[in-house]
Amino acid sequence: MAATGAGAGASPGAGGGSGAGAELDVALRRVVRGEVGFDPASRALTTMDASNYRRVPLGVVAPRDADDVAAVLEVCRTHGVPVVARGGGTSIAGQATGTGVVLDFTRHMNRLVSLDPGARTAVVQPGLVLDRLQEAAAPYGLRFGPDPSTHSRCTLGGMIGNNSCGPHSVAWGTTADSVAGLSVRTARGERLRLGREWAGAPDGLRALVEGETARLRTTFPELPRRISGYALDALLPEHGADVARSFCGSEGTLGILTEAVVRLVEAPRARALAVLGHADESAAAEAAAGLLPLGPLTVEGMAADLVPDPSGLPRGGAWLFVETGGESHGEARARAEAVVRAAGAETAGSLVVTDPAARRALWRMREDAAGTATRMPDGSEAWPGWEDCAVPPARLGAYLREFRGLLTAHGLRGTPYGHFGEGCVHVRIDFDLLTAAGVGRFRRFSEELADLVVAHGGSLSGEHGDGQARAELLPRMYGAGTVALFERVKAVWDPDDLLNPGMLVRPAPLDANLRFAVLPRRPVDVAFGYPADGGDFAAAVRRCVGVAKCRTASAADAAVMCPSFRATGEEEHSTRGRARLLHEMLAGELVTDGWRSTEVRDALDLCLSCKGCRSDCPVGVDMATYKAEFLHHHWAGRRRPAAHYAMGWLPVWLRWAARTGAVPVLNALASVRPLAALAKRAGGLAAERDIPRLARRTFSRWWRTRRPPAGSGSGSGPIPDLGLAPAPIPAPLVVLWPDTFTEYLSPEVGRAAVRVLEAAGLRVTLPPTLRLPRGALADGRTRTPAALLAARRGRVCCGLTYVSTGQLDRARRVMRRTLDLMAPVLAGTAPVVVLEPSCAAALRTDLPELLHDDPRAAGLAARVVTFAEALERHAPGWRPPVLDRPVAGQTHCHQHAVLGDAADRRLRTAAGLTGELSGGCCGLAGNFGFEDGHYEISAACAEDRLLPGVREAPEGAVVLADGFSCRTQLEQLAGVRGRHLAEVLAQALESRPREGDG
Repeated sequence: MAATGAGAGASPGAGGGSGAGAELDVALRRVVRGEVGFDPASRALTTMDASNYRRVPLGVVAPRDADDVAAVLEVCRTHGVPVVARGGGTSIAGQATGTGVVLDFTRHMNRLVSLDPGARTAVVQPGLVLDRLQEAAAPYGLRFGPDPSTHSRCTLGGMIGNNSCGPHSVAWGTTADSVAGLSVRTARGERLRLGREWAGAPDGLRALVEGETARLRTTFPELPRRISGYALDALLPEHGADVARSFCGSEGTLGILTEAVVRLVEAPRARALAVLGHADESAAAEAAAGLLPLGPLTVEGMAADLVPDPSGLPRGGAWLFVETGGESHGEARARAEAVVRAAGAETAGSLVVTDPAARRALWRMREDAAGTATRMPDGSEAWPGWEDCAVPPARLGAYLREFRGLLTAHGLRGTPYGHFGEGCVHVRIDFDLLTAAGVGRFRRFSEELADLVVAHGGSLSGEHGDGQARAELLPRMYGAGTVALFERVKAVWDPDDLLNPGMLVRPAPLDANLRFAVLPRRPVDVAFGYPADGGDFAAAVRRCVGVAKCRTASAADAAVMCPSFRATGEEEHSTRGRARLLHEMLAGELVTDGWRSTEVRDALDLCLSCKGCRSDCPVGVDMATYKAEFLHHHWAGRRRPAAHYAMGWLPVWLRWAARTGAVPVLNALASVRPLAALAKRAGGLAAERDIPRLARRTFSRWWRTRRPPAGSGSGSGPIPDLGLAPAPIPAPLVVLWPDTFTEYLSPEVGRAAVRVLEAAGLRVTLPPTLRLPRGALADGRTRTPAALLAARRGRVCCGLTYVSTGQLDRARRVMRRTLDLMAPVLAGTAPVVVLEPSCAAALRTDLPELLHDDPRAAGLAARVVTFAEALERHAPGWRPPVLDRPVAGQTHCHQHAVLGDAADRRLRTAAGLTGELSGGCCGLAGNFGFEDGHYEISAACAEDRLLPGVREAPEGAVVLADGFSCRTQLEQLAGVRGRHLAEVLAQALESRPREGDG
């Protein structure tokens, strides 16, 4: 059924389609050269950041330059409409949301203007992503000091607005410490260049501050991580009257940043990481302050609750990650070992890591905590809100003990982690923000925690700013007089209260505008089971907390998520953007037509269903499943796009072609360009694509006619594991799954797999094709008169093509038929070997989640193994032939996301296939790259990692591609033949066909 909004908690300004919004839209389009978006999709994408809050803007503008910014400010001032500056939208406290016009700086004002290695400075625009600056500075041995965990997608403008820090602030301070000068537009259009000695100060600021110097010297706590409020003490003469520094952390409430001059620092030539185990986070926190005199680059803490697999870590219930630097690897290691010695008996264990890949893996564990922490160990939800309080480092251990006590007193749970060396703690807490009682508890806890932080001499915010989450409580930290001074300062800069109102001064209540309030209270009627979310689609959509790991410009290491965003750079094509649109569809306020929404459909259209987000998203958002769910409802009772019939029903068409003997004719017709063009147009396929050739002989037909090698046990006749005879099993039996691609398009992969599996001493059989009334089945080659008279014929199918096109009713029918056929296999113990990664992933995940009410589905899912897993688990003594050749290619995205490739890596190593496969997605992704309108994006995805990796491969490299889509993409875009690992090993085993193979 179509979802509708709950109605409660609707944000003001939602009526962007009203006359006022339309008038503002027209006025902005007249004067702005960048994009202006007042449509529901543009607005929906910016209703939330990474906080608990939601505000619906009137519109979104992507300015091209500072003149566009000035034009927006003038129009909005005339219309009395607020303006909110937004970078990567990863703010935790709600300050990147607003009800007026949102300025999106990531689209155009995202350049590195200049970099001066001699002066160690860079000039940047506000939308520049931090990692791009780091990449430009690295060749000169330089870097920008602060580095939040969101460094791959947060922007310099957002960092300046929040005065961001990151783990290396122990060595290099906060963003404010790295700012040399700022170019700012005030709300009334004045252009200011902010710097030291009152440079750029607006009229009245100096006189106001000089009249309050006594207050500024006594009410601002001395903390390395004091981010709360305005940094007015930076304007004291002893601090250089630094207007630029005082502007940092103002959260877009004083002016709009258009350009910044930032300082760079010298990066250590070498680094090492000491990992210290402690009994709990309080013990780790107490130890952290004692390590600071050793001059580490970082002192990070993390409790065991956040570590799914601590096998690579020292013993302990919490850990300190202490990074050291040096001119050489030896010097860095020596400093790390000195840290271990200094920690001494206080630790439960220690580890020193110098290998860059191992260090990255450990740091990734820490960086993912911002998302991982949104789920408690039992899977229940946890939320930000008290994300980054800071206390003096020496008091952190005591503070954490009292913090834990406060959680217990309120019946709450949370997992602290963060920058222990600077007394800054991140935590997500399992607040109930869905009910009035839960929201009431949220408020009471917030008030008591604020008092606890202040009692320890701390700051309500130690990194992410106050926003709406904490600004209401600033009087508890600073007192009413200083907060009143903040309001007077705001009035000097922004007398019309145009810029980000409701933040820092005169704030909205901390329990207003909660983003969950608009979601439906009753579960939405859906097809998938969503087992990790209690069957609730709204809970599944709530998984996205906005940390935006999907917005990275390049796939890190072996990661996949999110290929369409990397191809377009558009928020709506990121996992987060699509989740936001689904959220608004459920709310029903902006996106009002539920499952029929064209905004959601268009955003999901470029989702490749690569499943990368299922593993790469810190909270496991599964957009491929959400897309299939949406398409199922969106097209229910309506004629679907032609490609859904052409590609979704591919198993039916290919089976028909094979049975009727039409394959030669179809191949011949496909080679005639005009006829092929007509067929592609009729089927909704991309004109740029070649139609793959069908195999003249299917894999199953080869199987039925081959003569198995003597003693292999493969072939026709009784199969004890299927319950057809009591004879002992001479060798382990495996059931080889004849997926659609192997069966009709790449039977050579199946033949190769059979050769290798049999060479490894395994007996191979295919799934049954006959279903008898009493459950006695034959395998793919058995023919008996009784079976033919009483049985129903069929072929197993994972249902992948139906799922990916959202034809879920058809998918369920196909899957149930498959389970009926596989009944005797499930009654035995034989593993099911699936050669096509996308089909294996569908059987492992889509099958049990779509047939969540059928226990057989989980049984089959548990039986599925990959080719490499089958050899490793069921032929552990077998050794593959050694090729001693390098490899190139790409790990299949579904294998990365669902199946894992550890067994494949070990098999390649044993076979002497050296080197690493790239990450990312090939871009063809089953039906996606074949559909009309997707070719350019499909090719761009291939150019992200796959094609460059193959072009740069060493001479003689084996190009591996286990997926049919990957092999097709390589062939059509690069003219390269990729091979399944089974083909490579089979070729090495024997150079000519074996007798009986035909």
